[in-house]
Amino acid sequence: MALDFSEFFKRYEAIIGEADQVFETVKGKFAENVRCEKGCCDCCHALFDLTLVEALYVNQHYRERFSGMAKTRVLERADEADRIVHKLKRDAFKAVREGKNAQELLAEMAKVRVRCPLLDDTGACEMYDKRPVTCRIYGVPTAIGGQAHTCGKSGFEQGKPYPTVYLDRIQDKLYALSHELAKSLATRFSGLGEVLVPLSSALMTEYDEEYLGIMTEKEAREQAEKAAAAKAVREAVREAAPAAAPVPDKAARPRAQMAPKKPVGKGLAACAGCAPETKKGGCAGCSPQGFTIGQAPARPAAKKTAAKPVAKKPAAKPAAKAAPKKAKG
Repeated sequence: MALDFSEFFKRYEAIIGEADQVFETVKGKFAENVRCEKGCCDCCHALFDLTLVEALYVNQHYRERFSGMAKTRVLERADEADRIVHKLKRDAFKAVREGKNAQELLAEMAKVRVRCPLLDDTGACEMYDKRPVTCRIYGVPTAIGGQAHTCGKSGFEQGKPYPTVYLDRIQDKLYALSHELAKSLATRFSGLGEVLVPLSSALMTEYDEEYLGIMTEKEAREQAEKAAAAKAVREAVREAAPAAAPVPDKAARPRAQMAPKKPVGKGLAACAGCAPETKKGGCAGCSPQGFTIGQAPARPAAKKTAAKPVAKKPAAKPAAKAAPKKAKG
């Protein structure tokens, strides 16, 4: 059975289009800072993973485009890169178990350079038009986990605010699409939509029915019957459980109504990340628009509450004097 992911690939390409638009917008405003040019392959040595939908997309177009010796050369480079990545991840996992700070470890791994298997001997990408999202926005400021980053060869300076692409938001879209794709398959692997792989593994993997855990009709029917039986048991237990004692009604308190929030970027379409917009307010759902390179965004200062007046103590009452005793006799 041939697996058809065309519906999901179209939606993935829409995300790609948004990422390209974000990059071009930043480049248009900061042309002297964005120094990406033909022949520069600094980003082709970055270490990152692909979501399920990205891996399937790259894999399919690689198999359609390459054959013979050209395909063999790519596979050899992919195998070499995959061995390096596997060792890095294994050592990182061991370091975390031994108590090393995860954030420090990620910062160290971000400095590691691993040659992309799609980079040819002349320094050009052999699948440039089908490259992943991360490759497309590498040359502009990005924010991951609240921390700003930028290409070391760019002209963006630390300590200065710039429009920033929020990679977390793009990744959320890719995760959601990958989960939806996995859910559409009759797979026995519940965590398939959460799988992350380096590009080298995406090229070498054969995403067939066995790898994706596609069940036969009989297996799918048996799983559905088990799920239905489990649901029936849960409902029977719930019906057999004694009803909870009724809670006496309390006088309903009037609820304070919150003031409606002012929409961010009213009238502007939401973008994939955080493109700088020409109109004040930014795009819908993207705020703030600027990060300072090299530091996390500042949190808004807490509002000072007015000090409550100290209640005055009542003046002390004068002590009652004892009546004079009468003399005896």
